[in-house]
Amino acid sequence: MQSFQFHTSLVVQQWRLCRHLAGKPGAAVIIDGETLDIPHLVYVARHARSAQCASTAFAEVSRSHQALLDSLSSGEVIYGVNTGFGASAHTRTSDVQALQRVLTRELSYGILPPGSRDAQPRRRSVCEDHHDFFDLAQEEESESYYLPLTWVRGAILLRINSLLRGQSAIRPVLLDRLQALLTHNIIPMVPIRGSISASGDLSPLAYISGVIQGKPTIRVFSAANQKGDLYADEALASASITPVDLTAKEGLAVVNGTAISAACGSLVLHDVQQLAVLSQILTAMTVEALLGSPESFHRFFGEVRPHPGQVESARNIRAFLRGSGLARTKDGKDGALRQDRYSIRTAAQWLGPVLEDLHLAHQQMSIECNSTTDNPLVTREGEFLHGGNFQAKAVTSAMEKSRQGIQTIGRMLFTQCQEMINPATSWGLPPNLVAEDPSKSGIFKAIDLYISALQSELGFLAGPVNHVQNAEMGNQSLNSLALISARYTATGVRVLTELTAAHLLSACQALDLRAMQLQFLGSIRGEFGVLLHDLVHSIAPTGEGETDTKTSALIDLKDTLWAHLRTMLDSTVTMDTNDRFIHIAKSMRGPILDHIDFSTASPQTLEALQRFVERMASFLQAAWCINRNAYMVHGDASAVLGVALKKVYVFVRRTLGVPFLCTAQILTPTAESMKTGQRREAPTVGSYTGVIYRAIRRGEMIPLMTELFEECLTEHELSE
Repeated sequence: MQSFQFHTSLVVQQWRLCRHLAGKPGAAVIIDGETLDIPHLVYVARHARSAQCASTAFAEVSRSHQALLDSLSSGEVIYGVNTGFGASAHTRTSDVQALQRVLTRELSYGILPPGSRDAQPRRRSVCEDHHDFFDLAQEEESESYYLPLTWVRGAILLRINSLLRGQSAIRPVLLDRLQALLTHNIIPMVPIRGSISASGDLSPLAYISGVIQGKPTIRVFSAANQKGDLYADEALASASITPVDLTAKEGLAVVNGTAISAACGSLVLHDVQQLAVLSQILTAMTVEALLGSPESFHRFFGEVRPHPGQVESARNIRAFLRGSGLARTKDGKDGALRQDRYSIRTAAQWLGPVLEDLHLAHQQMSIECNSTTDNPLVTREGEFLHGGNFQAKAVTSAMEKSRQGIQTIGRMLFTQCQEMINPATSWGLPPNLVAEDPSKSGIFKAIDLYISALQSELGFLAGPVNHVQNAEMGNQSLNSLALISARYTATGVRVLTELTAAHLLSACQALDLRAMQLQFLGSIRGEFGVLLHDLVHSIAPTGEGETDTKTSALIDLKDTLWAHLRTMLDSTVTMDTNDRFIHIAKSMRGPILDHIDFSTASPQTLEALQRFVERMASFLQAAWCINRNAYMVHGDASAVLGVALKKVYVFVRRTLGVPFLCTAQILTPTAESMKTGQRREAPTVGSYTGVIYRAIRRGEMIPLMTELFEECLTEHELSE
């Protein structure tokens, strides 16, 4: 079977390109209508970079405009040029220039925060005296009214790239003005609602059209004014940009397209890809935290069921587990489960289809970014064709897959996280991942509640955006709702990022608890043997010629009791320290009695056994407390982790400064300590989760994840 790393290769390639672009500050992106990719879109949209049209493309733009002039002079009827729009297309006009201005003006129908040039009500409300009582504006944020500026910047870039293809019959001056918006960072305030993405994103794009016309009705943000109280005419004048007077078809060419939904969708998809990769890393961390088995990701499963996504995710997780001191194959001989639970055992089969969907979504969005999406279009031969390239269903398809994939990833991470927190499923981790006594702390109980709320919201968001309504006098009977789908996918990304952050916090906590226990076991092994040696010799003193026999029996008993101790440590994690180690020491009496030869035992056997239990309980309790207290201050789990996952753990603990959580880390400071400056920080579980959340949102983990793939997977594996 020929397998390949199709999703991994794609994502790593994009991240490498993003890293390359980040090293070229200020460089303009050259676009030609054919080769724009998502990393360059991200670069322009999120980093306020400019774009420059390839000079070779202008000939086609001019040719298409001349074809329009020729068709009009010959009396041809062309939709949206000398006809009305939509359901009014049966009307005719000779004032082709005024028609384009009307289109832009009348599509500016969305609600925005109040502006200084808005129409003022002539009559105050009859309830003026009680205005504050009924005012709901205090519950709204102004940002909730308009699209993120990054989406609008991306849309301007995509509109340039589409119009540059020379099938829209515009003049080159339109491209020049749109480029100027990016160069001078003059971005319109575009209402967040109002597009059904049928005949394109008509209303949102009308605000972009209004800016290049210098309309005094269109509010903008600029590099010098981020308040949104500037208007297009003022911004263009300040930047010495001459407004453009639209001629035939140019208004329609700008507004009749998928640029808004495609830009939003592309940016959102870029973020989903990061979370899909991170979910594989977190799954590998969960395997370690739950003492899981790499067997679940054996290549044989992919050979007999060769879905490429399954093969790839299994290979990635398997690679991340290399060198792990925690992941191990289970034999089931101790009566425990022979195999892991579903959340990690079937992770490759669960994630695989999501990776395949995201790969297809990437193909769809990449094509959309380099397509002509208005109507009508002109061929190279000068023929005008009327069709429906503005229908954004391809974007909807990509977003629906992405949003459902988000929910799927979330469900897996949610279950994995709960299994780490719950002692019934965690293979020996304490309840709520507490470092102290379970009766005195329940730190990760809050995380359990938190992720339940998040996953419930993801389940709601995963519902299909298929509530299509007839629009525009029945003319737009099919509408893609692409922008709505993209918007809610963006919401899903934020929710999943919160869930991912909570999972990563929990996984690091669980790994520290594993390392703390291993450190404890390593510290007691010598004294454990001494106590057992004293017991054996006090019960049955060695006679002449019996040394070898007693030594063999001691070794056998020591191995038995050591295995018993490890089992009891796992089964008593719900108990407080005082009771726990007394219980463990008492439980050793049974195995010891099974090994005693009563025919040679002394009369003091039971007394010696009782002294051993008391000494062992006291020793274990003291050693546990000393080890735990030391680990809380200086603990480091990296030595027992796989090579790749060690880097993630170190990133969280050292780079981000998120500690192993115990009561001292979140203890509420006193008012006095805050006043005197003894305590400047007052963190909560949520604030530590927030540190990880913001690191993911800012892309701080992308260089690390790129490095993991480059180190853990050979170039051959990346290109298979």
